Amino acid sequence: MKTIKNPQSPIPDKIFAISVKSSAIFVLILLTGIMLSLIIASMPSIKEFGFSFLWNKEWDAPMDQFGALVPIYGTIITSVIALVIAVPVSFGIAIFLTELAPPWLRRPIGVAVELLAAIPSIVYGMWGLFVFAPLFAKYFQRPLESFSKDIPFLKELFAGPAFGIGILTAGIILAIMIIPYIASVMRDVFERTPRIMKESAYGLGATTWEVIWKVILPYTKKGVFGGVMLGLGRALGETMAVTFVIGNTYQFDSFSLFAPGNSITSSLANEFAEASSELHTAALMELGLLLFIITFIVLAISKLFMKQERA
Repeated sequence: MKTIKNPQSPIPDKIFAISVKSSAIFVLILLTGIMLSLIIASMPSIKEFGFSFLWNKEWDAPMDQFGALVPIYGTIITSVIALVIAVPVSFGIAIFLTELAPPWLRRPIGVAVELLAAIPSIVYGMWGLFVFAPLFAKYFQRPLESFSKDIPFLKELFAGPAFGIGILTAGIILAIMIIPYIASVMRDVFERTPRIMKESAYGLGATTWEVIWKVILPYTKKGVFGGVMLGLGRALGETMAVTFVIGNTYQFDSFSLFAPGNSITSSLANEFAEASSELHTAALMELGLLLFIITFIVLAISKLFMKQERA
């Protein structure tokens, strides 16, 4: 019996295997290189301030005194505010597009959501500073401050003059920016729910809310969580929009959301080109290293959650 030889040469397969393996290794090398470069560049600041850099709120460039508390606080709080606002809105958009909207309306709204993601961040920042902030101060901050001034917890949370810019404004602008990303991911994963599962639930007498809560969400919760993490990563790393509206001050006198503040990315954007000393540059590089670590922690938590869900 005559054997049939494989017409394909193993050489192209080997070249392909080596190329894809090299690509994967290149990513690891690049990630390690970035981390090492951040550590080396921030060593003067690490040696000078140690762990006190994390909880020191003083940032005085002429006196070479630097602390990361205010930028860390601003980064975390604005990202949390953005998620609190963006996740419910994105969920509503995705559910409406997949379950409730008529066919003639789904495509225009879907395109509009995707166009929001294409707007440059500096445009969001300019719109937030010149259009949103004055309206926000007049129609939201001042009434809310008057309403909450006699309520024990809220009067500290919404205290201070209504400038229109500050931590809350930055969080809202971030929420507007990440809504398209989270909503798009949620819409795509909701559409992957098998139709037979939804039709079976409707056939058993389930309402639309029951189908969403007991059929669609349990089937797509991993994808939904992935979309939320995508939005959080976008919020943590956003620079220009936050720089325009957060206020860019290192004061930390209260926990008011109306107060101006700072974030890691806005600090880097404002000061890196004008760093006056080697220690100043090293402190800014350490801020970048801290942002890298915060992002890594968020990614690790999401991976741990996904691993538990698979188990």
